[in-house]
Amino acid sequence: MFTLTAKSILPDDGTSGTLIGRAWLPRLNGPAVIAVRGDGVFDVTAGFATVSALCEEEDPAAALRAFKGERIGDLESLAANTPPDRRDREKPWLLAPLDLQVLKAAGVTFAVSMLERVIEERARGNPASADAIRKEVVRLVGDDFSKLEPGSAEAIRLKQVLIEQNAWSQYLEVGIGPDAEVFTKAPVLSSVGTGMDAGLHPKSTWNNPEPEVVLAVSSRGNIVGAALGNDVNLRDFEGRSALLLSKAKDNNASCAIGPLLRLFDQTFSLDDVRGMDVGLTVKGADGFILEGHSSISKISRDPTDLVAQTIGPVHQYPDGFALFLGTMFAPVKDRDAPGQGFTHKRDDIVTIAAPQLGKLINRMRNSDECEPWTFGISALMRNLAKRKVL
Repeated sequence: MFTLTAKSILPDDGTSGTLIGRAWLPRLNGPAVIAVRGDGVFDVTAGFATVSALCEEEDPAAALRAFKGERIGDLESLAANTPPDRRDREKPWLLAPLDLQVLKAAGVTFAVSMLERVIEERARGNPASADAIRKEVVRLVGDDFSKLEPGSAEAIRLKQVLIEQNAWSQYLEVGIGPDAEVFTKAPVLSSVGTGMDAGLHPKSTWNNPEPEVVLAVSSRGNIVGAALGNDVNLRDFEGRSALLLSKAKDNNASCAIGPLLRLFDQTFSLDDVRGMDVGLTVKGADGFILEGHSSISKISRDPTDLVAQTIGPVHQYPDGFALFLGTMFAPVKDRDAPGQGFTHKRDDIVTIAAPQLGKLINRMRNSDECEPWTFGISALMRNLAKRKVL
């Protein structure tokens, strides 16, 4: 198991931004909302019982700066105690930085990932068929939709041409049509944080990481900050049928978010997210290395458009929501045999990184091998009430 350090968690500018997260406090048998500052890690739960409550403030970063909290240690110690194999359960460890927010994800928001979804659909979950289908799809529709505005007149004309060529797909519908694909990734409180094991369905034989930026959005629709995320995907399940999306996306530990949530302030804004490059590295115990990246600047729908399509008069989120923005990363590098593409192996170490957000690092295991999720909403409410912070 890898060693987690403060350096591997913090952004390039250290603690100059407004950084919040969550930690498990064994002495309280429950989680704390924490502020990560230059002089340590502070429990601010007495001021903000949940991260969701903090995000509901008019100016979350200012509200956090105005509340000191209780120092519970340093980031180095919490980080070192987070990986399951190294954990002393009598000492605090880090959790995913979000709590009551609904975990939503936008799909098919980049041209490359859109084409890969079409390929999955046509391959019906069989990686051996993907390479030939990829060449045929690119021949028909090209591989650069970066200048094509979804829902525009040009997109509608392209749709008609593709229908006539029998090349239309449900994934192209959400990729260049007027309506974005936004789905519920996982249940509230179920995400895992940095240093933890991330899960794959044990029956999956074709799967991949999805490096993404995750927005924190208030109940009013205000985007208040961002973190990194891994929207783990089972290409074989979803490729067999889009109706298997929930099984392809929502499994124990298959939603990773972290390492911290960086709130918008004078050091970090939505424009920084718009220009962000998210890097990915997968290192296998077999010596295999996969590298990739996702550039938010190449997204086909602006983050504000995706948020507006998620919340509004037809759908509300009283505790706010987190929104995965999608990825342009599409793993086609062969791992074992020519034409077989990439799939995870047990103990792969996945690192998702961005200079402004730090690194989200997870070890891959089957979902039934990962720590079971047992601490839900009712347990959180009971714990906070017992601590008299509600």
